[in-house]
Amino acid sequence: MKAVVLRQHGTLEDLAYVDLPAPEIGPDEVLLEVKAAALNRLDLWVVEGWPGLRLDFPHILGSDGAGVIAAVGEQVEGFQVGDRVVVNPTLSCGRCDFCRAGRENLCDEFKIIGEHVPGFFAQLAAVPARNLLALPDHVSFAEAAAASLVFVTAWHMLVVAGRLRAGEDVLVVGAGGGVNSAAIQIARLAGARHIYVVGSTAAKLAQAEALGADALINRSEGDWGRALYAATGRRGVDVVVDNVGAATFHTSLRSLKKGGRLLTVGNSTGPRFELDNRYLFARHLTIIGSTMGTQRDYETVMGLLFAGRLQAVVDTVYPLSEGVEALRRLERGDVAGKLVLEP
Repeated sequence: MKAVVLRQHGTLEDLAYVDLPAPEIGPDEVLLEVKAAALNRLDLWVVEGWPGLRLDFPHILGSDGAGVIAAVGEQVEGFQVGDRVVVNPTLSCGRCDFCRAGRENLCDEFKIIGEHVPGFFAQLAAVPARNLLALPDHVSFAEAAAASLVFVTAWHMLVVAGRLRAGEDVLVVGAGGGVNSAAIQIARLAGARHIYVVGSTAAKLAQAEALGADALINRSEGDWGRALYAATGRRGVDVVVDNVGAATFHTSLRSLKKGGRLLTVGNSTGPRFELDNRYLFARHLTIIGSTMGTQRDYETVMGLLFAGRLQAVVDTVYPLSEGVEALRRLERGDVAGKLVLEP
């Protein structure tokens, strides 16, 4: 089979489009004929690597996949060859206290497909049957793959961990990323009063507005913190979604009203920065970190997608053979929505 693989940690120059043997499946797994695989910034981080991440090379990237079942293991029930499915990218042990409590994203053996184990940038993938969700005929493979990781991440962050309530004001820092596009829609669905979005271009802000944002701030036009302060009548917001990290965290904290919450699932500009602790205790602020979501979260948010209440934002679809070029584009940041590969 063809696959986009990482030969060693480093840069995108360490990726290759190669032939590999088809994966073998276990008794509780299915062989997925991948029809669509979506890119995430996580793929770029895996390329760079970090202490503690130990992979078997060549490693197949890609955490988001959807396709058709090509074979089933002998213990698999409820699915058969030919079924259209999308895959929850989170792997858990099913045995630890967290898993038994339905909090699989806190599992002692937590893994993400494409990050810790081979992913979907390939023609075939071996997938645990318990991670599958039946895909309705009216939802395309590209839409399903584009939604999977970012929607479960945004749902858990805002609704479960962040406890977003109807009538609250939300600020989303960044207009073009997949998690933020999902967060805008989920905040609107949850009944947020005002959704403010900070973006780098007019085109990305226009897309954010189409998804449900009602107050747009172009950071290229000046101090976006001051602009947010003015737009909220000097009050600030109840919730900030900041997955940018070092470049924006301080301003995001200052954008919160008393008792506000800052939610984060990433740090695209770097993980290390200083905080002024006075903002935290004097204004009763809370910083909430979140990663992925549970199986229940996944089924809930994908059900909303299937029902048409949420929509996947697909920027461009590439053939799998152009996967490295798609990753270069993601690295440049010239993206408004998700980039998808089709084998």
